[in-house]
Amino acid sequence: MSLERPTSTEPFDVIAIGRSGVDVYPLQTGVGLEDVESFGKFLGGSAANVAVAAARLGNSTALITGVGADPFGRYVRGELARLGVDDRFVATHDEYPTPVTFCEIFPPDHFPLYFYRKPSAPDLQIEPSELDTDAVRNARLYWSTVTGLSEEPSRSAHFAAWEARARQPLTVLDLDYRPMFWESPAAATEQVQRALGHVTVAVGNREECEIAVGETSPHRAADALLDLGIELAIVKQGPRGVLGKTKHSSVTVPPNEIDVINGLGAGDAFGGSLIHGLLRGWPLEKTLRYANAAGAIVASRLECSTAMPTAAEVADLAEQTAVEAVNV
Repeated sequence: MSLERPTSTEPFDVIAIGRSGVDVYPLQTGVGLEDVESFGKFLGGSAANVAVAAARLGNSTALITGVGADPFGRYVRGELARLGVDDRFVATHDEYPTPVTFCEIFPPDHFPLYFYRKPSAPDLQIEPSELDTDAVRNARLYWSTVTGLSEEPSRSAHFAAWEARARQPLTVLDLDYRPMFWESPAAATEQVQRALGHVTVAVGNREECEIAVGETSPHRAADALLDLGIELAIVKQGPRGVLGKTKHSSVTVPPNEIDVINGLGAGDAFGGSLIHGLLRGWPLEKTLRYANAAGAIVASRLECSTAMPTAAEVADLAEQTAVEAVNV
């Protein structure tokens, strides 16, 4: 791995760690890949998308990840920079190529993904010794995902970063469980349980909460996360909206009604807007309402990273939703 590390005296608002790569999306919807005639190339990977979403909303953001020593790796670096994400913590790996992910688009709710990340991917080769632990410690918010725990040395790097953070506020774990990256659900549960002792915010859907704490009921899942020392548990419930819960409050925000084109980037847009609200100390209801709006906007667009909305776009939809809720 090779890593250039320019110095900066100002801490980042956000540092995220995790997957990056190239998304190759069909430009035709409703057909299988075997019948697609043209594709678009986009920056991809959940952590990369969340970083872009946070940067789009005006937060200084950096990404810890790895890319291959190949043209797609150069593309990832260039897109991160173009979309406002600092790439100083992006390592180049000489052995594994930059991952490519294909999807099929069958609106409104079927979007199969095909990951080309075998036998491993550069973002899973991050070594603990490569981390800038001072930057991780000083970031106002630190975002990681469960996928980064699926292999070594990435797993050890994640725990080293959390040790540096010492469970300070706004240490967030996205429960982003993808079974194809794990040898078994039990193996994922073991690592997630370890990780939850190091973070203060956890966010995931009901299936991901089942992996994390063995619960699919939103309130029971949130309570189980809080019992592990989490300060804020967020459970996405699909058409039933999203639940946010602390020891002292509980808020459920309904979803936005939209025409879905591609739902794959909605969760990452939600994450970027969640980051924005947490950094600004917004009330939980407003934070979740704006996050829902950001996710809805991206679900109504084809791509992910380049579809991340501006603060004005998010506010417009979120406040419209609030007015409609009051008028019902």
